[in-house]
Amino acid sequence: MEKQPLNPNDKPPSYSAATAPKTNSSWQPPSGYSSTQCGGFTSWPPPPGYYPSASGTNNCNYVPSYGSTQSTTIIMPEIILVGGCPACRAERTSPANLSEANVAEDRGKPRCTTMPANEETLNVSSDQTRVNFVEKVCNNGLQNNLDRVCPDNHEEDCQNGCPGSIVKGKSNEHCHYKSLPVREIHEKFMRSFVDLLLEEALFMVSSLFVDPYGLLGQWLTDALNPSVYTYEVSPVFSLMEEEILCEMRKIIGWMDGSGEGIFCPGGSIANGYAINLARHYRFPQLKELGLSSIGRLIIFTSQDAHYSVKKLSAFLGIGTNNVFEVKTDNRGKMSITDLEVQIKKALDEGAIPLMVSATAGTTVLGAFDPLKDIAVICKKYNLWFHVDAAWGGGALMSKKYRHLLSGVELADSVTWNPHKLLVAPQQCSTLLLRHEGLLQAAHGSKATYLFQSDKFYSTSFDSGDKHIQCGRRADVLKFWFMWKAKGTQGLERHVDRVFELAQYFTDYIRHREGFNLILEPECTNVCFWYIPPSKRHLQGENLLKVLQKIGPTVKERMVKKGSMLITYQPLRELPNFFRLVLQNSGLTEADVRFFAEEIERLASDL
Repeated sequence: MEKQPLNPNDKPPSYSAATAPKTNSSWQPPSGYSSTQCGGFTSWPPPPGYYPSASGTNNCNYVPSYGSTQSTTIIMPEIILVGGCPACRAERTSPANLSEANVAEDRGKPRCTTMPANEETLNVSSDQTRVNFVEKVCNNGLQNNLDRVCPDNHEEDCQNGCPGSIVKGKSNEHCHYKSLPVREIHEKFMRSFVDLLLEEALFMVSSLFVDPYGLLGQWLTDALNPSVYTYEVSPVFSLMEEEILCEMRKIIGWMDGSGEGIFCPGGSIANGYAINLARHYRFPQLKELGLSSIGRLIIFTSQDAHYSVKKLSAFLGIGTNNVFEVKTDNRGKMSITDLEVQIKKALDEGAIPLMVSATAGTTVLGAFDPLKDIAVICKKYNLWFHVDAAWGGGALMSKKYRHLLSGVELADSVTWNPHKLLVAPQQCSTLLLRHEGLLQAAHGSKATYLFQSDKFYSTSFDSGDKHIQCGRRADVLKFWFMWKAKGTQGLERHVDRVFELAQYFTDYIRHREGFNLILEPECTNVCFWYIPPSKRHLQGENLLKVLQKIGPTVKERMVKKGSMLITYQPLRELPNFFRLVLQNSGLTEADVRFFAEEIERLASDL
């Protein structure tokens, strides 16, 4: 259990009226809240989802409940950092209260800086909850050097390097953080931070969810802080991207990895790229002439597809009404019969069918659309064939499960997010294309201050003009490091393991009273209802009404308790049901059983 922030005997991160964020002194609580007194200041009861201190002191500040405090010490909302609720902050930072005597007196008062409470921390003693994560780092590293006060006339030198306190007006303000990097100070601070991060965040639970190789790759990326838009700026990462994207295209099934691809800021944006590329491939003149020069374009996707297809269609000016939803069968797969019906409907309306966006691993049910059959329809009607495999694409790494994406090699474009099923750290998303040169043609602007044609190297390595972004993170490194460390066989074992765990959970609840499967899972999404003992006699409409309420109630309880996080949702005529999605190959069978048993505990009195 990590320590909690500050009690009156600690040295809190102080702030002054000059450094604190501006306060809205006219702040009022939401309607329905009444004021209370807290430490001599007026405060308000917490809004829903906010919880008071676990320290047992009369504490007036509330912070959002992020679940178990075992994993949230490094989440530091603004209300913690600046010293309290708006009412308290306005009182303490008013000019009348900034005298030296009042400042000194205020330092002796309980600070409103504790992390959210839950059942695990309510009984923890104040000695155990004294120091927060960042303060421990400061004490171990930076604060050991804070032993002197800088003279008034050398404040700039002090801020730039010398340890100590900065004098501002009549009050001495401790320098917890230095504005400019100073190695002799910050090296120790950073080493202490990393040590505590490993000890008190990553390894406080038995199963490490974040891939260790990917995490180190992400840390290295952040340390180097590159931007991948030209070869001269990021030569290694530019080549690394080409290598990884080529290997991914080979795995899809394109000959020798032919085609091209890009890393994207998420699967939604990758799907948006695919829509724009489909449009440019069919109507390249639109890049210059705009949508007014063409008729109504229609996109087809299943009713269970990711919402990004509609959202990015709106963003690109196509319009959500021009995304035709195709019916699904009882397994959640796109109906080929209805797809052709919808295409003919668009033609009858005088519209232009543009593309089909199929899904390999739908968000809720984890269904894989029949890609080979869809490819036949696309060829018949001359449509761009896109596969959104953001979630299910990882199954391509497994010889046992890649058949789920049979026909993906026939696609024009594929979205594949290694940060989903392969558990690369967020974010790591790609768009892969069977066509070459289309990204540059659709998005290039040839800005001469970046993409000069007379450079000393081949400008084909300058990938920035293929993107709609300019500055861009090197999301490739973490995935490259994972792949190098584990090998393709290691990634395959990971995928096979999470499918195995999903099947284990399915079999476990199949024979457990009160649990009812929605359908047999095809991916690692396990969808089910849970009916508490007192409701198991219900049938028909009465049961449906109860099921609609159970999901939100149990979800609220698990979030407040901080024990786990499983989502729920309705789906068309089906009332709310739970959806457990497994990605972590580090889980054990006991961990998986816990999910079901915890739902039973949380719903025991319903």
